[in-house]
Amino acid sequence: MLNAKMKSEIKVKSSSPFLTRPLAAISLAAMLIIAGCGNNNASNASSTVNPANAPAEASAVPAADKLDIKVSFYPMYEFTKSITGDLADVEVLIPAGTEPHDWEPTAKDMAEISDADVLVYNGAGMEGWAQQVVDGASGSKLITVEASKGLEIMEGAEEEEEEHAHEEGAAAGEADHEHEHEQEEGNHAGEGHDHGGLDPHVWLDPAMAIQEVRTIAAALSAASPENAAIFKANSEAYIAKLQQLDQDFKDGLKDTKRKDFITQHAAFGYLAQEYGLTQVPIAGLSPEQEPSAAQMAGIVEFAKANNVKTIFFETLVSSSVADTIAQEIGAKTAVLNPIEGLTDEDVKNNLDYLSIMRQNLDALVAALNE
Repeated sequence: MLNAKMKSEIKVKSSSPFLTRPLAAISLAAMLIIAGCGNNNASNASSTVNPANAPAEASAVPAADKLDIKVSFYPMYEFTKSITGDLADVEVLIPAGTEPHDWEPTAKDMAEISDADVLVYNGAGMEGWAQQVVDGASGSKLITVEASKGLEIMEGAEEEEEEHAHEEGAAAGEADHEHEHEQEEGNHAGEGHDHGGLDPHVWLDPAMAIQEVRTIAAALSAASPENAAIFKANSEAYIAKLQQLDQDFKDGLKDTKRKDFITQHAAFGYLAQEYGLTQVPIAGLSPEQEPSAAQMAGIVEFAKANNVKTIFFETLVSSSVADTIAQEIGAKTAVLNPIEGLTDEDVKNNLDYLSIMRQNLDALVAALNE
């Protein structure tokens, strides 16, 4: 079909002196224009569905026609950008190298969110500030997308998992419970980093990441119906990669020598549940939470009793606690990345969600087969 600009061009030509030419010549010119239109449209559609393989000049979309999308932190960015391709300006709110639990939007950030077309956030308590935005969006043009909506969200797992570690190690449960209670009260008192008793780290389970991508794609298709077919094609292409990642995790972790792993931050509950593992966290859901002396002693005893040789720490926060435990038991440390944000080195090395998850898989396979 001809667009308005092409129709206008043909109309101008029809009223020009060239009307004295034979009708066949005019028809041929129109056919050539239509053919050119069809070729250009096919090229643009193809480059949008697979923007990585498209020449820059072919993928240009007028800025006025693009969705303005804000996303909370890195995984939401990759999921969203993989769906939209060049049809949206997608901006991550939390800068690279910043721990999302520490971040709060400024007045300028809030104004930019309000002016956007879409806000994509994980939800389940990950972004403590998001509900304020959602409440304020009523009656405005802003569409808010909670990517984890509809997923089965686990209760905060730190109490159960810490008790598991302490049952295996030092008998300090009562002191730990009191410490956790005090920590919980401190969080509710206004720290801004409390997850509301929920574990929001669903993106670390590839099977749940697939569902988040589908939720985002459905919302964006509703926001921009004219691009729904492209969003669907893009999302299915990315989901195929996530499905392969899921299969690789299943294959890599099904026959490991051990099934439990010690991590600094209780971020891997969904991943552990999906692949038949047991997460033993040093601290709780918030990476800033400092373990008590009793918790540290319990983890050390658990590690010794179970011959743990690797203590996992993560990017964006200090590894001092993991280092202390590793030194105590003669173990080494390794990174298990919750992908709550990219480091400057990650950006420099062109790492993304898929590649970092594969690094996580390699790290788990190595540690669980020691």
